[in-house]
Amino acid sequence: MARLIYSALSSLDGYIEDADGHFDWAAPDEEVHGFINNLERAAGMYLFGRRMYETMQVWETDPSLAAGSPLLGDFARIWQAAEKIVYSTTLPSPSTRKTRIERTFDPQAIRQMKATTDKDILIGGPNLAAQALRAGLVDEYQLFLAPVIVGGGKACLPNHLRLDLELLEERRFDSGMVFLRYRVKPAAGG
Repeated sequence: MARLIYSALSSLDGYIEDADGHFDWAAPDEEVHGFINNLERAAGMYLFGRRMYETMQVWETDPSLAAGSPLLGDFARIWQAAEKIVYSTTLPSPSTRKTRIERTFDPQAIRQMKATTDKDILIGGPNLAAQALRAGLVDEYQLFLAPVIVGGGKACLPNHLRLDLELLEERRFDSGMVFLRYRVKPAAGG
């Protein structure tokens, strides 16, 4: 059975974008990027909202990114090899291979995916992740906290949600970024 993992790079105060929509402050250095590559190598599928997909599709549509370094080339190959589902009511068609569009987010379909695949599924983008979190679908969180406070913007995690978590792993990088990996604790009595 696959795990559904919400992975995100966030400011210390919990934002994936600042108030101006920028996220350059979260760009991983080589050490962090190598770590991310190794984490994502185990994934067989990505679930994206439209905006996150449009941000990430450059790993297939812009060959100059992969040519930037062996590390970036490795990430591009990992990203391209995975299946991708984009949840969007407005995107007419995907611009990358191994990608399909779903018009609605169906929690039961995600449960079925988790039950029938052995490779982990990564969910990206806070709006889509919020739907999965509220439906109780997310098994694990992989959060990278950048050493910056941006004071507002797009929140990494939704408001009005309470989950008890168990810390599975932590790592501090030379850049000051911190990786935190949590598992959702089962509900009492469940």
